[in-house]
Amino acid sequence: MSNDSSPAFEEELDSSSTPVEIDVRQDEADGGAQSKGGRRVATTSAVAVVAVAIGVGTFFGTQSHPASPAKTAAAAAAAAATSGAAYEVYVAAAGGYEVASLNTQTATAGLTYSTDSAMGIALSPNDQTLYVANTGQYGVLSVNVATKQSTTIQVGAYPQDVAVSPSGATVYATVTGGDSGAGGSNKVAVIDTATNKVTTDITVGTAPRQIVISPDGSRAYVDTMGGVYVINTATNQVVGVVRAPSDVQGLALSHDGKTLYATAPDEGQLLAIATGTLHTLHTFDAGAEPWSVGVLPDGSKLYVADTNSNSVDILNAKTGHSIATVTVGSLPTALGVTPDGSEVWIGNTLSGSLSVISTATNTLVATIPGGPGTTALDSAPTDIVFGPAS
Repeated sequence: MSNDSSPAFEEELDSSSTPVEIDVRQDEADGGAQSKGGRRVATTSAVAVVAVAIGVGTFFGTQSHPASPAKTAAAAAAAAATSGAAYEVYVAAAGGYEVASLNTQTATAGLTYSTDSAMGIALSPNDQTLYVANTGQYGVLSVNVATKQSTTIQVGAYPQDVAVSPSGATVYATVTGGDSGAGGSNKVAVIDTATNKVTTDITVGTAPRQIVISPDGSRAYVDTMGGVYVINTATNQVVGVVRAPSDVQGLALSHDGKTLYATAPDEGQLLAIATGTLHTLHTFDAGAEPWSVGVLPDGSKLYVADTNSNSVDILNAKTGHSIATVTVGSLPTALGVTPDGSEVWIGNTLSGSLSVISTATNTLVATIPGGPGTTALDSAPTDIVFGPAS
């Protein structure tokens, strides 16, 4: 379902002006009629294309046609090595106190990096440094991916997410605090990567969670209990706020930076926000408690992890019409789109597994088992990023 709202405007916010507050509910009241798209449910398939040689065995599944025979580990590894783009996949496994890495080219496990309840993770633009919101230690880890040497940068209680500027000079960390209410934290820590020191804190709404940076590095977008806060990164000042009907959780930017997508779990909706004006362009129905969202590089499709239905809803990015629904693991929360847009990886927090969706067919093509004690992920994958295969 799509609720078309405010028209798109071309002008940019004046970075020197007073912060602008936009109420999503008012924007929607000014909008037009709703339209509902057709829904097609896609059953999952059983092609194992990654991570078979890491000690977790062969993968099985079902298809809409008679089930294919399970591939052997060697065949699956060969498929992974010839399936196209190769990546090193970094997975924050909070329950396993580590960040795990998987090589899609060789179908093997890579290095693991010790953490204390890692939540959000990010790679530097040169892919040499991994930044980890090390929630259990109130800090951000700066980790050399090759040597595993790390530095802890203290930022405050319960950091949830990290994002790196396109230049690699600055890291932003959301600091949620120990309380999501009035006693919670309301800051974003700004880290100088040359010194690994916090240079300033930016005050936003209570309990900041995810943060994304615009492609040109000029803006940072932070979701909080009070809506989405917009930061001018040159001045480290809040220049706008998008007030939502309730909490917002997941964020994703279109590759041209013109549209910000934000999930509203309580409403079962996905907001499409024009970054130039902070007006809500559309409100899409997005399944049962949508948590994370990803957009393909070409901007054509949106992938939304729905925690209450253990599925991913795939939407047409322009109309909001549902293209397919893919069943994944239990409590999907993390979501990552490969840089080439060929796959979407889902982290299933409760089952500890990873689900891999082909964007060409909108079907499940691999499941990497997890859970306490497993070799692959241990448990609770909370974030996923991609780097070049090592």
